Amino acid sequence: MPKMKTNRAARKRYSLTAHKKVKRTTAGRRHLLANKTKRQKLTSRGPGAYADKTCVNTIKKLLPYGN
Repeated sequence: MPKMKTNRAARKRYSLTAHKKVKRTTAGRRHLLANKTKRQKLTSRGPGAYADKTCVNTIKKLLPYGN
């Protein structure tokens, strides 16, 4: 059976933890940072968040090797 390809867009956005939870980055850190308050920027700097339960199975199919 051939190797499965990892979806590159999903690999850049999600990662799997040791217990196979899907972790995602926090939104709102790319641009327009001058308009955001210091508190908004501080709280979004944290470790990120976990993906929604409804999307987890789809994301795991896109990341067959847990990249």
